[in-house]
Amino acid sequence: MSQSSHKLSLTARIFIGMVAGIIIGALLQLVFDDSGDLRFSIFSVEVSTYDILIDGIFSTLGQIFISSLKMLVVPLVFVSLICGTSSLSEPSKLGRLGAKSIGLYILTTAIAVSLAIMGGLLVSPGEGLNLQSETTYVAKEAPSLSQVIVDMFPSNPINSMAEGNMLQIIVFAVLLGVAMAMTGDAGKRLAAFFEDVNTVIMRLVTIIMNLAPYGVFVLMAKLFATIGLETIGGLLSYFFLVLAVLVIHALVTYPVLLKVFSGMNPLILLRKMRDAALFAFSTSSSSATLPVTMETARNKLGIGKSVSSFTLPLGATINMDGTAIMQGVATVFIAQVYAVDLTLGDYVMVVLTATLASVGTAGVPGVGLIMLAMVLQQVNLPVEGIALIIGVDRLLDMTRTAVNITGDCTVATIIAKSEGELDEAVFNDPDAGVKQEDVDFDNFKHNS
Repeated sequence: MSQSSHKLSLTARIFIGMVAGIIIGALLQLVFDDSGDLRFSIFSVEVSTYDILIDGIFSTLGQIFISSLKMLVVPLVFVSLICGTSSLSEPSKLGRLGAKSIGLYILTTAIAVSLAIMGGLLVSPGEGLNLQSETTYVAKEAPSLSQVIVDMFPSNPINSMAEGNMLQIIVFAVLLGVAMAMTGDAGKRLAAFFEDVNTVIMRLVTIIMNLAPYGVFVLMAKLFATIGLETIGGLLSYFFLVLAVLVIHALVTYPVLLKVFSGMNPLILLRKMRDAALFAFSTSSSSATLPVTMETARNKLGIGKSVSSFTLPLGATINMDGTAIMQGVATVFIAQVYAVDLTLGDYVMVVLTATLASVGTAGVPGVGLIMLAMVLQQVNLPVEGIALIIGVDRLLDMTRTAVNITGDCTVATIIAKSEGELDEAVFNDPDAGVKQEDVDFDNFKHNS
């Protein structure tokens, strides 16, 4: 008992794993750059220390960790949405949740891209640069708005789950949950089954969270052993400007919205988001982080199940504030590099396009670059300019994801407060959710 009470918190262990991974990765890159790659033969097969460490151990363990997180996403979203919608006593509440969620997500995205454009005009990161891209970027064709709406409704729900099409999964789960709520005793029996499944899945989330420090370590080690610091050199102004706007949006915009719309203390929310933000930073995926985000929302922030199970999966799919910030700064940066003067009308068009595209292209692979291509084409900027920023986009993508999931929880908290679904005692309790962080594996084995 005394040993467990002195254990480091999950946040501390994840942070230690992240820092250790960055240091080890950077050291390995220095070793390979200075001394070269040590090659040798095993059973007549030539291998190298780089292959064994970076492409072997680190890459394999990192992919296993990411796959473990992604494994939970579809069952978690599907089951939690069914539980949430089937428990709604009034059908009109679902419409209110949807309207509030989409409205707030669009508002935060519009603010994000506006901040990015203002920052780009103030700092002028591309002024005087004559960067020439050695690579080209061919933009995929984005779907039309009508096609996106049609594609939201699955013709084969099982296939949608297999492909991980989140919008189709959300629509099917909501419709099934509503049908269960209207079916009487049969619906209640089915709802009780899904409640049990949901409890087991949340326990699985907690178990995998305990492996996070090791997963974060190998992900960071591989990234910093392979990323070339010289790729950042010529783009420092752009890199740090995007980073600064992301931080401002997370630490200013979200707290202000939370205080204005709900009256809750923003510092408490930011403090309780540490674990989820570290997960998001290391995985660079809102969807992969969704299990941790939902655990944080329910156990630490006190957000009711009907709100968290609807708002958070929707946010992981359509809320792209971090990507919108990248688009705003990148548009100004590329315009300055190519010496193109954009008018006030052009900047307004960038805001509108980026905001609507965040919903319209939800669930499309490579969505960030597709959205940026749409924005650039809208104001007649060369799409090839995207190739200039691809080199540093991986590091920025990590921070963007942390900002996105913070926005998801901020919106969920606001909506939960407005719907009377926020447990303020849990929200204000600094120790809420701590007990769920660490699984006692010895007891778990005995109990099972």
